[in-house]
Amino acid sequence: MTRAGPHIETDAIVIGGGFGGCNSLYKLRNLGLSVKLIEAGSAFGGVWHWNRYPGARVDSETPSYQFNIPAVWKGWNFSERFPGDDELRRYFQHVDDVLGLSKDTVFSTIVTKTEYNPVSRRWTLQTDTGLTATCKYVIAATGSSYKKHYPQFKGLETYKGTLVHAADYPDSLDVKGKRVGIVGNGASGLQIVQTLAKEECELNVFIRTPCFTIPMHQRSITLEEAEMMKGYYEGIFDRCYKSAAGFPHNTRYQSAHQATPEERKELFDELWARGGYSFLVSNYYDFLLDEKTNGFFYDYWVQKVRQRMTNTEKMDLVAPLKQHMFVGTKRPSLEQDYYEMIDRPNVTLHNLKKAPIVEFHASGVVTGRGDDLHHHDLDVVIFATGYDAVTGSLLDLGVTDKNQKSLTEKWENGVLTHLGLMVPDVPNLFMVYGPQAPTSLANGPPFIEMEVDWICKAIEKMQNNGIESIEPTQQAAEQWREQVFQASQRTLYPKTDSWYMGANIPGKRREPLVWLGGIPSWWKCCTDALEEWNGFHTSP
Repeated sequence: MTRAGPHIETDAIVIGGGFGGCNSLYKLRNLGLSVKLIEAGSAFGGVWHWNRYPGARVDSETPSYQFNIPAVWKGWNFSERFPGDDELRRYFQHVDDVLGLSKDTVFSTIVTKTEYNPVSRRWTLQTDTGLTATCKYVIAATGSSYKKHYPQFKGLETYKGTLVHAADYPDSLDVKGKRVGIVGNGASGLQIVQTLAKEECELNVFIRTPCFTIPMHQRSITLEEAEMMKGYYEGIFDRCYKSAAGFPHNTRYQSAHQATPEERKELFDELWARGGYSFLVSNYYDFLLDEKTNGFFYDYWVQKVRQRMTNTEKMDLVAPLKQHMFVGTKRPSLEQDYYEMIDRPNVTLHNLKKAPIVEFHASGVVTGRGDDLHHHDLDVVIFATGYDAVTGSLLDLGVTDKNQKSLTEKWENGVLTHLGLMVPDVPNLFMVYGPQAPTSLANGPPFIEMEVDWICKAIEKMQNNGIESIEPTQQAAEQWREQVFQASQRTLYPKTDSWYMGANIPGKRREPLVWLGGIPSWWKCCTDALEEWNGFHTSP
């Protein structure tokens, strides 16, 4: 329940304190606007403020996973190729120390209503603490991974053990000597499993769909190497802005069908040895477009994985010889020693396709079908079940448009945006890392920087031309939605149930939630639109 409290009047409100929110606050202040940021957590970091589960680590590598702000990066060096959650929280503290963001931030506050007044042409925000705010511009930088998904199993409320979500993992949880169950097999589930398997515990991993993984090849970065790399930052970030997915990797404009089997293996071996996302983003371009090419990738991958394991039954579950998925159409995970860890005797794998979870009760879970039921006693259950991704956190803001229609109602028949940046009849509300933009298929920080730059250019153009508000036209948004669908249909993504398609949440509409045409084509549409306000309605 919202309590009466203080009020803020300002030019712009930024919601969310991750990469998108921090970048927005910094750049909008540089425009001369008065800006306040409202953050649900007690510190900056976004998903890295919340992610504290064992083994939590980013899978975009440094140095491209950071703000391209010289004042920030000159005084900071990451110690690992793929930094862990602790180091990323320290990084965000450094960002605040340099840019002074916290002086314009309200922490530990959740926005519950975001309502537009068409008479005053201002937004009013309400929060769970009683704080209210009025502003001209709203930047919704709530991210794709905030609203946690809890599966609704029968009898879950009767479970007497410890139940945690990966995004709410308590520092005090000790699993030593305990029977632990892990439900969920995406990036967080994988990282938790490969970490907890080393503990003196009995690990039960409940797997419905095996994950597709790539070796991380983690390593330390010396201070000398980190400082040397700064001489290449301009080129590295420029490459990120121009690449399909925001990574600085080379792109291969060749179909796998144009190569011999020997040539394919040579390239696969080379990219596999590099680790990270090179195996996907620097490989044959058509692996997400052509089923046969995708099969080449799968066949190579499955042999690489199986040779690291000894238990045939486990091997057949996590890396079956017959292709069971299209490589890359679910979020690929980076692993360090996942397959060696699940091969250990203290780890039991449960095939949920053969024997799904039927119910929870006081001491654990029951799996099986019909009369063939099995009870599993568990002291701890960890839900690594992800998020209501991309749209969930936006809908929780309680956005109401100029016609008093909620965003939930507006998107009842599908998400509708223009360029993934704005919504029809929702003036001066900009989305960062939202739906129908490259978002979750892009390396976050460089892509977010491009979005924030566009927003700042739009606001600056409004100020210079006496424009009070902008909003996309219904026609432009419908045309963009059709482009999003057409880009998706050219790929293998629609053939897979994933959170990219909204398929991980029961009852959620199945549709492409991200732009699958790559950053350059999206960015051209954005810059063209800004030139003459194409697809936008402006009001003086």
